[in-house]
Amino acid sequence: MSLLDDDTRPQALPDAFARWFAARGWVPRAHQLALLDKAADGKSSLLIAPTGAGKTLAGFLPTLVELAGGVSRGRVVSTGRGITRSDGLHTLYISPLKALAVDIARNLETPIAEMALPVRVETRTGDTPVSRRQRQRKYPPDILLTTPEQLALLLASDDAPYLFSSLRRVVLDELHALVTSKRGDLLSLGLARLFRLAPRLATTGLSATVADPDALRRYLVPQVPGERRMADLVIADGGAAPVVEMLDTRERLPWAGHSARHALPEIYDLVKRNKTSLMFVNTRSQAEMLFQELWRINDDALPIALHHGSLDVAQRRKVEDAMAAGRLRGVVCTSSLDLGIDWGDIDLVVNVGAPKGASRLIQRIGRANHRLDEPSRAVLVPANRFEVLECRVAIDAIAENAQDTPPLRTGGLDVLAQHVLGCACAAPFLADELYDEVRAAAPYAELSRRDFDDVVEFVATGGYALKTYERFARIKLDKQGRWRVANPAVRQSYRLNVGTIVEEQMLKVRLMRSRHRGGGVTGTIARGGRLLGEIEEYFIEGLVPGDTFVFGGEIVRYEAMMEDEVYVSRANDADAKVPSYAGGKFPLSTYLAERVRLLLADQRAWRGLPDQVREWLQLQHKLSRVPGPRELVVETFPRGRHYFVCYPFEGRLAHQTLGMLLTRRLERARIHPLGFVANEYALAIWAVNDMSAAVARGELDLNALFDPDMLGDDLEAWLAESALMKRTFRSCAIISGLIPRRFTGEDKSRRQVLFSTDLVYDVLRKHQADHVLLRAARADASAGLLDLRRLSDMLLRIQRHITHRALDKVSPLAVPVMLEIGREAVYGEASDELLAEAAEDLVREAMS
Repeated sequence: MSLLDDDTRPQALPDAFARWFAARGWVPRAHQLALLDKAADGKSSLLIAPTGAGKTLAGFLPTLVELAGGVSRGRVVSTGRGITRSDGLHTLYISPLKALAVDIARNLETPIAEMALPVRVETRTGDTPVSRRQRQRKYPPDILLTTPEQLALLLASDDAPYLFSSLRRVVLDELHALVTSKRGDLLSLGLARLFRLAPRLATTGLSATVADPDALRRYLVPQVPGERRMADLVIADGGAAPVVEMLDTRERLPWAGHSARHALPEIYDLVKRNKTSLMFVNTRSQAEMLFQELWRINDDALPIALHHGSLDVAQRRKVEDAMAAGRLRGVVCTSSLDLGIDWGDIDLVVNVGAPKGASRLIQRIGRANHRLDEPSRAVLVPANRFEVLECRVAIDAIAENAQDTPPLRTGGLDVLAQHVLGCACAAPFLADELYDEVRAAAPYAELSRRDFDDVVEFVATGGYALKTYERFARIKLDKQGRWRVANPAVRQSYRLNVGTIVEEQMLKVRLMRSRHRGGGVTGTIARGGRLLGEIEEYFIEGLVPGDTFVFGGEIVRYEAMMEDEVYVSRANDADAKVPSYAGGKFPLSTYLAERVRLLLADQRAWRGLPDQVREWLQLQHKLSRVPGPRELVVETFPRGRHYFVCYPFEGRLAHQTLGMLLTRRLERARIHPLGFVANEYALAIWAVNDMSAAVARGELDLNALFDPDMLGDDLEAWLAESALMKRTFRSCAIISGLIPRRFTGEDKSRRQVLFSTDLVYDVLRKHQADHVLLRAARADASAGLLDLRRLSDMLLRIQRHITHRALDKVSPLAVPVMLEIGREAVYGEASDELLAEAAEDLVREAMS
């Protein structure tokens, strides 16, 4: 595709830069020269280029050329602080990762030193010493490399106008990774303030993978009500197409599970046959397991390392340095290495498990072979039979260069509250002026005045239900009608708590006496009890009191969650209700899910699948039905209890929400559901009563069961009972600054944070149901944890396209989700052996 959106001739490089390129045997690429032209015209630009195309150098080239030529930055000479300067901060580089900023700084030093450029580069991250941070504010470098959180801190200081008045350019690296989270919301608000402080500012966005370039182009320039302003677009010529293969294992492919343990010898063989391999997995627990297993069979003593976000920073840096130096043969890693750090000569990427998204897979493949004219190589290793389908369509999507990055977010109100407080920390503000400034940020372009005023009121008083508590009053109006911080302690608290990342936590599980007697609930929760272990909070959020699940080898009943402790009692329920959260960390993308449905519907395409998977689908076609692209197949069959299995192919989050809502409806229909499990592809519910007979007698109408109106009252009733909204509210309360995590000299304990947020949540639900934080929590739950838009689209798609199959036994396609029933979320060889034993029984039954 053409790189220019106009017909202008690219300008030539200055002589010093041309000589430097030539000395390295390089020729400047067209997109690098195009960014020089855009910069010369003062235009903001988005560069989309594949890994290895010199994106980062392209982003910095205009800055280096301008600084080498002594470009004036328009610094105000007299600052009123006894400092007189003619230069100042020229370029701000913002990265989603501290490691990326440090790596870029290291790489920038090479051209600066070799061309003897009068340019000073420094980094500013959470690891930067306080003394250096103070010096940077007083004597800014020419180029500062930092993160969204550090930018927010700098903007909240009273000398922000001095620091940023000379700013000419902001470079945003890996922009697609920044804009899809609340960190992107915070950064967009920071950009809006920079546009006001530095009117001559231009931005450069760098991205390798993006589905909707226009959304990113809007992010890069200030928005104006009624207009859709966009930065210019530069698209680099594509390099060599990647070579991506799927491992056709010689072993028997598992029906379920996510460990890919069956393929360990083949993965090890790939490491042996290549110089350096990156092995990506989707979760940290999978990374730990794969690393340990590879070392167990590492008879050749190959240098293999582990890298993920939970490791100590010193250990991660050690691995990164060894990778850059080419001293490692393999690294097992998570998304911690997804982004564009230059890791030297990596000649193979191995993706263990399903990729979940085409763009994510392209990003990972790009880590191999940073040379544009040579293809990157990758091998996908599916962990089970359904993952083979996902890997197949992902490979096809890459061949078509299809992208599935998420759409641009609507800005969160909790993030806006944090920003409003930061603005007050910097200087008093007028509400009308700040409202106009905030709407210049793309995620907040459609922000209503009511929402903005509610946020300001919340920062000022905590909201109507909390305004009697003085500690929630963080800003106040002065005589000039400006909002300013209430006291110096507020400013200090903001600086300690800035940011949008709220870390996940484990909950303690304690055993207590059952409160369930004679079908009712009796007694109260007594604190204490024997500690059974710890469990992920995201598992508990799907339960309501009375649900049973397997933990520590026995069945327990969920009684309550209080702060950071889950109280359970022993239960004799043979059918533990276990909403299963099996699968990778990432949800299956909508785009890949659609392609999987199309693959299933096209029997001719099955020829390209491994023999064991093709035979599995053919048997499903013979014994039941394979779903069509718009069809929902529902199977009912007896197996001790009565089972109901459907195949929406909409991803784990949407299936979990669907399972919770369907069980409520089936309860009202007197089917007496006992529980459900969900994976990325299917949902299984089991019940006391015969669902096949209920459908045959007309007592259970499947079209009515899947009516989209379940997203109304049924959803609200379930949310009122579950812990999910309380947990989501907690994150919003922390991000908004209502409940600080850190105080001077110490972190606030998790128990204190939980106690505070739970109390506030209960007060607001009772007295102010439309509080701004409750609105923010509902928006978060709808978009993320519940995936309501995707579920709604699915329910509309399948209306009058539901096919029921009443079977006398489990079908081949149902085996994987049936194997999830009753599984405890543990990892290790014993778990795999138990799964294999259960699979043998189910497979024998399905095949007979």
